[in-house]
Amino acid sequence: MSVTAKLLLHCPDRPGILAEITNFITVNGGNIVYLDQYVDHIEHVFFARVEWELENFAIPRDKIQDYFSTLYAQKYDMSLRLYFSDVKPRMAIFVSKMSHCLFDMLARYSAGEWDCEIPLIISNHPDLEPVARQFGIPYHVFPVTKENKAEQEQKEMQLLRDNGITFIVLARYMQVISEQMIEAYPNHIINIHHSFLPAFVGAKPYHQAWERGVKIIGATSHYVTTELDAGPIIEQDVVRITHKDTPADLVMKGKDLEKIVLSRAVSKHIDRKVLAYKNKTVIFS
Repeated sequence: MSVTAKLLLHCPDRPGILAEITNFITVNGGNIVYLDQYVDHIEHVFFARVEWELENFAIPRDKIQDYFSTLYAQKYDMSLRLYFSDVKPRMAIFVSKMSHCLFDMLARYSAGEWDCEIPLIISNHPDLEPVARQFGIPYHVFPVTKENKAEQEQKEMQLLRDNGITFIVLARYMQVISEQMIEAYPNHIINIHHSFLPAFVGAKPYHQAWERGVKIIGATSHYVTTELDAGPIIEQDVVRITHKDTPADLVMKGKDLEKIVLSRAVSKHIDRKVLAYKNKTVIFS
């Protein structure tokens, strides 16, 4: 397939923005293969994702962002991100001891579902190293205690830099990420929460749900921010339960949900279809 450019942007809404964007592409010989746009009429903000082929595009790829910023970003007070289809995202997976999300992600990766690279897996425990070995991915253990947490995270961040990691997935990683790491990867750390946020936050959410007699349980995948479990939500889903379900049944059903919800969120991030704005996300089709 032809190499494409993928542009995601948002700015205050006003007439003529979409026409200017598409005209910029077509005048310079680009063939638009994807276009999706949305206007938040409450915030008065325009959002768009546009993708076009670079084969006959007149502007060199390393100059596109400069051209676009000069012509339109300043004019429309626009925030933008530009990606290219032949530059694969590089994902690091963080895990602790629970394997269900890790197995699901590595199976999808091995099956070729995701156009990305996974150079490494990081954990605070050695338990899941056989899983990483099974899929041929380097596994790095950084045992974490209250005393060494800051030092270990510095080593992790150096490892991420050395491997050119562009985003992180917390696949049931049972450690709180520091503000320093979050600032290094803003809206590029994806977490899976074993609950339908914002309800039942904290320890043993399925037991809380069972004690309340709920009829639906859920899972939530979101970007990590400095406010715990309160970052922009990317994906959520639910499953129905009945009075016959035990806490163990809820845990089993919840694990299935967690795998699905996390993988959906990761897929959308890899495809460059998530645009974070304030504490929400716009998910392009």
